[in-house]
Amino acid sequence: MATQTLAERTEILAPTGLAPLLTTAQLMARYGVSNWTVNEWVKNGCPVEPTAFRGRRFDLAKVQAWMAEQSARPAA
Repeated sequence: MATQTLAERTEILAPTGLAPLLTTAQLMARYGVSNWTVNEWVKNGCPVEPTAFRGRRFDLAKVQAWMAEQSARPAA
């Protein structure tokens, strides 16, 4: 089975109303940040999807909405 891109997985899951969940590594690659940065985002409220196993998964749409909310807040 060939590896699917995020766009391909999103298209396949769209009719079901689901979105593919990203791993920490995929989120790091998407934004070009380190694991430390993702950990800081989570500490600061970045949404994490529950899983039945060890690890974290991220819904890209929720992360994007959270990031937009963070950028709209005035700097402290």
